[in-house]
Amino acid sequence: MSSMSPSERRLHKELMSLIKEPPPGVTVDTESVQQNLSEWKINIKGFEGTLYEGEDFQLLFKFNNKYPFDSPEVTFIGNNIPVHPHVYSNGHICLSILTEDWSPALSVQSVCLSIASMLSSCREKKRPPDNTLYVKTCNKNPKKTKWWYHDDSV
Repeated sequence: MSSMSPSERRLHKELMSLIKEPPPGVTVDTESVQQNLSEWKINIKGFEGTLYEGEDFQLLFKFNNKYPFDSPEVTFIGNNIPVHPHVYSNGHICLSILTEDWSPALSVQSVCLSIASMLSSCREKKRPPDNTLYVKTCNKNPKKTKWWYHDDSV
């Protein structure tokens, strides 16, 4: 345990608190994390009373050794990618805290809450307007995308 890097220590601490006190609708796939502390799969449920009620989604968090000073790479994975104006069909998420508004004070938990609230506040299930082109041309790592944030009122 003592040979952990500061980044790993931080991840371990976050993981423990996420397993002990997860935000509503959020569960960690502990099996995936046991195999690799730098990649977490997190299950997130669509909240009651929202367009995604009854749906289950999975997020993949990838951390590099600069975490928490560098944001995690976060994408939706699996068979059910939410249809949402800020979520591309390849699972990339257009959310400013994942890139330019990231701060080391944020955590996996705050990212999950932001994504849950982004899903909950959605009024119409549709893909981003540039989805087809983006999916064809983007880098595999969404952090390499120069996001042009669409207006936040959606």
